[in-house]
Amino acid sequence: MTDTYGVQAPVTPSSAAHPQTLARIARLELRARTVVDGMLSGMHRSPHRGSSVEFAQHRDYVPGDEIRHIDWKVYARSDRYHIKQFEEETNLRATVLLDVSESMNYRGAQSALSKRDYAAVCSVALASLLIRQRDAVALAICGDGVEQFVPHSSTPGHTRTISETIEKAKPSAKSNLGGSLHDLAERMQRRGLLLAFSDFFTQPEDVMRGLQHFRHRHHEVVLFHVLDRDEIEFPFKTAATFLDMEVESAITAEPNALRREYLAAFGAFVEGLKRDCRELGMDYVLLRTDEPVDTTLARYLATRMNRAR
Repeated sequence: MTDTYGVQAPVTPSSAAHPQTLARIARLELRARTVVDGMLSGMHRSPHRGSSVEFAQHRDYVPGDEIRHIDWKVYARSDRYHIKQFEEETNLRATVLLDVSESMNYRGAQSALSKRDYAAVCSVALASLLIRQRDAVALAICGDGVEQFVPHSSTPGHTRTISETIEKAKPSAKSNLGGSLHDLAERMQRRGLLLAFSDFFTQPEDVMRGLQHFRHRHHEVVLFHVLDRDEIEFPFKTAATFLDMEVESAITAEPNALRREYLAAFGAFVEGLKRDCRELGMDYVLLRTDEPVDTTLARYLATRMNRAR
């Protein structure tokens, strides 16, 4: 008798819109935001602050803002203080890349969420934190190319737009992460931050060429490597059928005979990705789906804050 391991049923728009699904995402986002709230504040400053006169939006005055930026005409009409904010005064322009290829739908027995759901929660939580400190965030849903793109915005309602777009995104049968990265690099004309969430189960050379494109344009890049415990430890013991989730092939094998070879190959893959990140000056962050989301994000953000200091 053999066990079968492979992809979960994909999340469909109708199931994604279910109140219980949205409530779960909201609860997890809130947990992550509560733990890391304020940790990003002050870490990013635009090198172009004050150099542009292109008006972007008004925002409420907060203690510490320079009085010279108060819009007195708005105050005369509303009796409230508002600050003029210009396009180049945004602290940071971040782009969240979320891989929705079929391999991201895997969920092992030890994980409460699939890799895609885990990455989605982390994406929304970080986007929320950035937007709350008035940074502009964009979203790229990537599978066989950039399948959906939500432009940069720092308005309070933008977090909801990002969350809904992620929940409604359909899984992609194939992965073209390298091509997606090149596409995004061309769209990001101003220097910014790329937060890439993927298992990176594609051609490493293509991914690195895409990331080099970002570094060539002086963008900061953080790779969030989303993995299930099963993929890291290969705990399977009985004869099993393993399904390739993107090319629809299957192989029946005895796990004990494969474990050593698999762990060696997988370890080399992860170490190669880490090495490439170091050489390109990018952050590598392992996200294990069996670990609490808030713990994972808080650990990374604390490390990042200490380094910035």
